[in-house]
Amino acid sequence: MQLHNLKPTPGSTHTKKRVGRGPGSGTGKTAGSGHKGQNSRSGGKTRLGFEGGQTPYFKRLKKRGFTNINRKEYAIVNISELNRYAEGTVVTKELLLKDRLITKLNSGLKILGNGNLDVKLTIQAHKFTAKAVEKIQSVGGSVEVI
Repeated sequence: MQLHNLKPTPGSTHTKKRVGRGPGSGTGKTAGSGHKGQNSRSGGKTRLGFEGGQTPYFKRLKKRGFTNINRKEYAIVNISELNRYAEGTVVTKELLLKDRLITKLNSGLKILGNGNLDVKLTIQAHKFTAKAVEKIQSVGGSVEVI
């Protein structure tokens, strides 16, 4: 069996109904839309969730939550991921972007304290967790807040 020999199971596929092709076709004139009314008109379909003028379900539900328009989204990196760098390297946001540890900066860069750091590094970021600062300094590295 090869790809060019494959055929669908008989009866599983149907030919597309060609509507509006004259009276002999069986779907001529109104083309299956019937006479008059909203659904016979061009563009005459209702939107998703429309309930015939009754207040739709999604509008009857209570509003919940709050969206903070001043929210800051930080690109995060765990210190265990920084073990790939050589001793004495200055880790910057540009270096992390180049090495694909982060994909975009958002509001800045935040270093988290998950895992262990075995290499002495100088790390430049916008924010650090207390655990991350503790682990970086215990190895002899330094922290620089941008």
